[in-house]
Amino acid sequence: MISHVTLGTKNKAGARAFYTPVMAALGYPPRDPAKSKQFVMWTARDGGRPFFVLAEPFDGQEASSGNGQMIALLAPSRAAVDAAHAAALAGGAGNEGNPGLRPQYHENYYGAYFRDPDGNKVCVVCHDPA
Repeated sequence: MISHVTLGTKNKAGARAFYTPVMAALGYPPRDPAKSKQFVMWTARDGGRPFFVLAEPFDGQEASSGNGQMIALLAPSRAAVDAAHAAALAGGAGNEGNPGLRPQYHENYYGAYFRDPDGNKVCVVCHDPA
């Protein structure tokens, strides 16, 4: 269903530095920079789609985040949720919700939330039982 998701950034190099440890904790490999020169991208674990993309806006205007908008990155385990959230906070993210169960969504929803340096809200979530 999803081909790719793009988040705006004010600083591609800074976004790459921020997301590299987060995506490593989740097991998502970076896409070959030669294939995506104007973007910073990660692929699904098998190297295909969907892609997670960071880009400076094409119109030259400031990147901005929306109220009520969020991307959720699938984690392979609860430990990966913990590690990705810790990496995000260590990289300067704002904490929007510590790792833990969210039974209001479903009994095995284990997630954590942060805002990246550009203000984008990101969730990392595992839907599997412990």
